[in-house]
Amino acid sequence: MSQNQPYQNPRWMRDLLRFLPLKSQFVLSGNVRDLQASEIAPDVVTPLPFNQALHNALREAGYPFVIVFNPLHGFQPMVAPGEDPAPAQKVLTQLGLNVVDGRVNAGIDLLSATLENLIELPGEPVALIVDFASCLVNHCDNLSPVEHGLFTRALVLSHQARARPAGEQRQAFFNTILWVVEKEGDLPDWFLVNNPRIRHIPVAKPDRIARRALAPALLRSLPGAQSGDDTMRDKAAQDFVDETEGLLLLDMNAIAQLARIEGVAQDRISDAVRRYKVGITEDPWLNIEKEKIRNAGSIIQKRVKGQTHAVTHMLDIIKRAVTGVGGGKQGGRPRGVVFLAGPTGVGKTELAKTVTQLLFGDESAYIRFDMSEFSAEHADQRLIGAPPGYIGYNVGGELTNAIREKPFSVVLFDEIEKAHPRLMDKFLQIIDDGVLTSGRGDRVYFSEALIIFTSNLGIYRLDNNGERVANVRPEESFETVQKNVKAEIERHFKLVLNRPELLNRIGENIIVFDFIRPDVAEQIFSQMVASTLEGLSKLDLSVSMSDSALNSLRQLCLADLSNGGRGIRNQLEAHLVNPLSRGLFDMDAQPGDCYDISGVVSGETTQLILTKLSSVVH
Repeated sequence: MSQNQPYQNPRWMRDLLRFLPLKSQFVLSGNVRDLQASEIAPDVVTPLPFNQALHNALREAGYPFVIVFNPLHGFQPMVAPGEDPAPAQKVLTQLGLNVVDGRVNAGIDLLSATLENLIELPGEPVALIVDFASCLVNHCDNLSPVEHGLFTRALVLSHQARARPAGEQRQAFFNTILWVVEKEGDLPDWFLVNNPRIRHIPVAKPDRIARRALAPALLRSLPGAQSGDDTMRDKAAQDFVDETEGLLLLDMNAIAQLARIEGVAQDRISDAVRRYKVGITEDPWLNIEKEKIRNAGSIIQKRVKGQTHAVTHMLDIIKRAVTGVGGGKQGGRPRGVVFLAGPTGVGKTELAKTVTQLLFGDESAYIRFDMSEFSAEHADQRLIGAPPGYIGYNVGGELTNAIREKPFSVVLFDEIEKAHPRLMDKFLQIIDDGVLTSGRGDRVYFSEALIIFTSNLGIYRLDNNGERVANVRPEESFETVQKNVKAEIERHFKLVLNRPELLNRIGENIIVFDFIRPDVAEQIFSQMVASTLEGLSKLDLSVSMSDSALNSLRQLCLADLSNGGRGIRNQLEAHLVNPLSRGLFDMDAQPGDCYDISGVVSGETTQLILTKLSSVVH
């Protein structure tokens, strides 16, 4: 070990060794299928299977014989490598068991009968590990006669058992029974709860000390481990420990194997951890063309008009995510977290889509959740999945399923203020830890995702009478709009949601969008008109528009900018797309025809002055 502290056994093992002279039966539950950090020699710590670590601890405590039972393989003695198995097999015979090829066939009836023989067996102490004990019971609330008989006998024996002196030190030993289960509730309550003769010992996931003790041994065989100095090796081990927070020792062992198979150098162990977590070898973030990012401003401006400050800020966040500056790639947190605020129809959602296309070349990597659909109390179950025992448990959550399928993605939570407050805890977990646990118990990682929240918060506020009034207006300067919107967002998170910590995690990544100003509205209008008329070429139709008609259309579409670009599109549909479709239909337009719009007549229904110029005979 690199640290000058002696290795200490995990807490569950220390608890077990302390109570062995006091209790005759134990229930070990929790992380019992994981490897366990074990010191096999001074300063030599290695991962061992749970039963092997338990066997070593019992032998060290003074139990010369350890027998393991599981429902599939029956009774088998556990012996150290090179040790003669005959004495342990003799113990099986003394228990009344018929040994064939070193083991005894399984059976719950046989286990029940053997418990009584075990408790009364004289001589050196014997420990029986009942592994996969959860499988001995179908339903704790509805035991079969055989199941009920097994645990009734075990309960009575726990009160009858007496410790007796054994070994050279003549210490008090029971013949001990250890039930190994996944959850404490897997065994009948009446057997375990309030029974002073049985000790329940929870087995926790490996803590930082255990992971730190094992990291050097796991990294020793990776490329570059032998050529590096102690400082480099120690840093790699520290990175390994930091990146595997919440993982099991089995996971750490698998990551080290993956790194060996794929030739990942020791100082790049974080890459192997990422590959293991998200299940994908290639990293799209590394394949992003930097030249494309450098020229992205002009590309985005074609789709998002008039929000230069927002585009610049977003690109800064993307560059930080790609390069890893500021720790965006460390600790499992998302690559970036952005909060887009501002009026409706100004390009917030469009920016998210454009960024997705820019990063991954595919808008399908864009995952959107409309948070107005998640306003109910149990909306979190839609995102992460229902817990065990509830309807839909096997389906999983919409968010966790989506990230598991596409870990490299842009995740948009639209109109975040409409989500149920309970969901704020989930968002905080995503931002802080980059991980969510689904209803099925799977850990889903957000370390490769870019998280975007959008909101209309700050555009309106409540006055003293509780009425909704405008908080910002189009005629105000952008500096005033930005200041007022941020102030209202801060007030909402602190006083309404009572989640100031969520806002703190987002930090300075709140991007306020400006209103669509008249000059920007002109650009949007011109682009939309051109796009509409050019789209007719796909139908082999040609439509031109006179300057006077275009000016009339402009006045109609830009009269009210309160709904931003979306409002301009709606007006264009009402005053150009619909009347043009009507006119072309009534004139029985055919492929090759050419038309001119010479005027726009507004009224209850807008009419176009549409003239057919010519047609091409096919």
